[in-house]
Amino acid sequence: MSTVMPLTAFNGLDLLDAAILALAADGTLVHHNPAAADLLGLRDEQIGLPLEACLGAEHVIVQAARTACRDNLSITEHEILLHTLQGEAYVSLTASPIEHRTAVALVEIRQIDQQRRIANEERLQAQQQANRELIRNLAHEIKNPLGGIRGAAQLLEHELTEPHMREYTQVIIEESQRLQTLLDRLLTPHRLPRLSELNVHEVLERVRSLVLAETPNGLAVKRDYDTSVPHLIGDREQLIQATLNIVRNAVQAMAGVGEIVLRTRIARQVTLNRRRFALAIMVQIVDNGPGIPESLKETLFYPLVSGRPGGTGIGLHLAHTFITQHHGTVEFESRAGHTCFTLHLPLNGWPALPHAKDHA
Repeated sequence: MSTVMPLTAFNGLDLLDAAILALAADGTLVHHNPAAADLLGLRDEQIGLPLEACLGAEHVIVQAARTACRDNLSITEHEILLHTLQGEAYVSLTASPIEHRTAVALVEIRQIDQQRRIANEERLQAQQQANRELIRNLAHEIKNPLGGIRGAAQLLEHELTEPHMREYTQVIIEESQRLQTLLDRLLTPHRLPRLSELNVHEVLERVRSLVLAETPNGLAVKRDYDTSVPHLIGDREQLIQATLNIVRNAVQAMAGVGEIVLRTRIARQVTLNRRRFALAIMVQIVDNGPGIPESLKETLFYPLVSGRPGGTGIGLHLAHTFITQHHGTVEFESRAGHTCFTLHLPLNGWPALPHAKDHA
């Protein structure tokens, strides 16, 4: 059903944060509000031009508007990826016929990146919780028979007299130990955090020194710190391990040759795991490596998922678990030549420690 609009200009639409386009019957652009100009890069001098001349004939917005005008129907599209002036953005799009003296269709475009981020966080949290329970139960079931296999191999080794036969028992013992180490790493996140007051830059400097010691040639690790960032309460070792796992993952993806930037900033009024925080520390780990394969992006933080030959797929899973235990979030964006992991750690995610100084 068409919407009857008053015979006035479209100035009221300029107050909306949604991008709005008004189109004439021949597809020309009658009006766009400031939000549309910011999102799509439209200019005032383009008013009166065909919309396809402004955005391109195959643009999803042009096609939706054309259908709404032709069929006199409302068209709604969800989770459309647009390439905007600010980069890529996910939007919802509604094109509706209207009754107006100068326009026959109205197109409304709303950015939904925040909603998608929250939905993805919730989905990942639920999946990670299920994974942790599965892994914990499985690890406990495996540990006992694994210890029996290793003990039996050690007893058998003492009974063998021929040295070349002991090579086989050594393989059993060493592989059992390797599996034991893997199980111990899988069970590590179940330790409760040991809280203390800490400086996030001390964490990053420790990570930086470790990575440079491991990769002395061909790797540059640059700092971009906001020195006004206050102290936070957290588990120092867990935060070092989480950050180190992400940085090591970047180093391995670049084969030890490239550039990594460690950046800190203050984020204000952020929503993390459905909780609102006035202040949070944002830590970004940026590398110029080949990027994360598309096939891994949806499952990157799952345990035992790795795109590297010989990788265990535990490092990023542990990093996500440790940051989540600090009531924070881990996000990433990746393309060839640029991968950025963003960690948000709320400053008041934990109760204040006794006798802790107020650095906020």
